[in-house]
Amino acid sequence: MSSDFQPPSKSLSILASVGGVVTAVIAIACFNFWSKQFSQTSIAKPEISTSQTNLQQLPQKREPAQSTPLTAQEAETIANLDAKSVVLRGEPIASNQLTIAITPYVAPGAGSLTPEEIKTARQAWLYFQRNWNDETGLVNSVDGFASVTMWDQAAAIAALVSARELNIVSAAEFEAKMTKMLKTLASLPLYKEELPNKVYNPKTLIPVNYGQLEKREEIGWSAIDLGRMAIWLKIVDAKYPQMRSLSQDVWKHWQVKRLTKDGQMYGTAVIKGKEQYNQEGRLGYENYAAYGLKLWGLNVKKALDYQSHTAFVNLYGQGIPYDQRDYKNSGANNYVLSEPYILDGIENGFQALPKAYADRVLAAQAARYEATKQLTAVTEDNLDRPPYFVYSSLFVNGEPWGTIADTGEKHNDLRFFSAKAAIGWHVLYNTAYTRQLFDFVQTNLKSKDGWYNGFYESLHQPNKTLTANNNGVILESLLYKQVGQPLTVWAGVKIQKSTETAIKTPSITTKVLR
Repeated sequence: MSSDFQPPSKSLSILASVGGVVTAVIAIACFNFWSKQFSQTSIAKPEISTSQTNLQQLPQKREPAQSTPLTAQEAETIANLDAKSVVLRGEPIASNQLTIAITPYVAPGAGSLTPEEIKTARQAWLYFQRNWNDETGLVNSVDGFASVTMWDQAAAIAALVSARELNIVSAAEFEAKMTKMLKTLASLPLYKEELPNKVYNPKTLIPVNYGQLEKREEIGWSAIDLGRMAIWLKIVDAKYPQMRSLSQDVWKHWQVKRLTKDGQMYGTAVIKGKEQYNQEGRLGYENYAAYGLKLWGLNVKKALDYQSHTAFVNLYGQGIPYDQRDYKNSGANNYVLSEPYILDGIENGFQALPKAYADRVLAAQAARYEATKQLTAVTEDNLDRPPYFVYSSLFVNGEPWGTIADTGEKHNDLRFFSAKAAIGWHVLYNTAYTRQLFDFVQTNLKSKDGWYNGFYESLHQPNKTLTANNNGVILESLLYKQVGQPLTVWAGVKIQKSTETAIKTPSITTKVLR
């Protein structure tokens, strides 16, 4: 964490330093309230010693569609296994495996979709048909609720590109929708006339706070969100010449001078009327988002460093990487999640993070399944019940398999199997384990309006929230499998060498606002 960071409060400091990956946390809470009112690498099988695992106490494998919650004894057994699965210090990765490959990674089996996968993509597109705001081209982050972040709008761009390339929408519909969206993004009212606000009303384009859709409020920008948007602007720029000027207009609309500083990414938050200017990101999302800004020529050298702050912890015999900058020593949570590795793999071919890290993150989840008989594909997402958004992590703030809110409050009873993580891991690795993940989604998580976010492990029932990000990641994962290349490679994206002519750099200070 940068020395510039001074946490204003527990919850707000976490939000500021991690970024805008939290999507409409308060928004979905409001939505639920009112809706109620109106009603190529294989994963080695881990070796788990009997000193860690009492084989006679292992839960039996359950049928995927079973709806009976775990018994107290079953839940306690799994919790005990999870607690015993951790060993610090973990097994590190050999230095010769920690370099970024010159040739981006391509998954085994990539190059075409099965009929089942085509149906899966079409099912995911239903979300966007239902939640597209025709007047602006922006998409609701959460089903039926008029709130959107730049992270989720990037997911909508990914979804639209995927739908066109998978022949779900026509060329004419694609061009009309993409044109409208990019023109809107290039004219959004910006935080301090500088960068996109963290949240907007997608119908009115008013900058708002989470859940407060009619009151104009500028609450700062998220470097993490804008890093993802930067990747998708580059993909559109490179792949569709007719959209090039529009995508570049979006970037030119941003005043990016304060987005980076000394090779790191920075975001802002407004706390009691005062602006906080904070370093953003931890291992995973930090590197992924920084790569997006690198594509546009920004200096993000420190943010791309995946070794300086990294240590390893063994989980079920697999040494996974984690960021040593945790809540205790930095004021930010250091979640280890599936999604940044999946996104870097399918979009960039593991150019922001070493593939060896992703190998371990998946292997630990497969190992947990071997030990507990609970299919495991964890990451962050919205919930259909309080606290409405959690980070379902492999490791966070020293705790294995912790599920927490951004405030740090524990919710391990709401750990869930993630649909987007399951399908993302499958297209990247195509193993027997990831096939089980994919099949579980097909059996349990289909809705009439897209794919549900996930399946609660203890409750043994779907997490019925529908979101742009979940369905967008599913669509772009299947596009990756169809084209057989990382999407930036497929699109022909080139890294911009210089920003001198592309960036407007007005005089901006970091003075605290009052």
